[in-house]
Amino acid sequence: MIEFVSDREIYERVVCGLVPEVRKRLWIATADIKDLHVEAGGRAMVPFLGVLAGLVERGVEVRLVHAKEPGPNWREDFDRYPALWGGMERMLCPRVHFKCVIADGRRAYFGSANLTGAGMGAKSVRKRNFENGILTDDPSLVEPLAGQFDAVWRGDFCPGCGRRGFCGDCPLE
Repeated sequence: MIEFVSDREIYERVVCGLVPEVRKRLWIATADIKDLHVEAGGRAMVPFLGVLAGLVERGVEVRLVHAKEPGPNWREDFDRYPALWGGMERMLCPRVHFKCVIADGRRAYFGSANLTGAGMGAKSVRKRNFENGILTDDPSLVEPLAGQFDAVWRGDFCPGCGRRGFCGDCPLE
């Protein structure tokens, strides 16, 4: 399956569909990260970090690669979920600009949307970005995407990066 998704579909199919179904491993890459809020079982909006904390509590490996430090609202929410403190692996890499969500190495979203409310389609129609991407379980797309994520995570590009002075999370140090 290869599906084009845009705007609100990204929120519905990726944030509310793909992510909660993860069983073992969730990898997320984004250039920008903000305090995304999501609907939780028909209740009020909750921080997406709460969803990630629930996954960590279920034993899911969660890895997040992002290009810049999140703002104070994200930090406040992060501090509210102790499961994330040692349970979610996070890496700051100022060269990351790709955006993807990889679930269990089998299904993935990749496209233009950052991990923000406006990017992932969680905001109202008048406040969200115009975004698009692909949602797929096609191994010919998922495997190279996971390979790229893993190469960044392992630090394969760090030796010749040229930005190591801005990266406090280089896995080679």
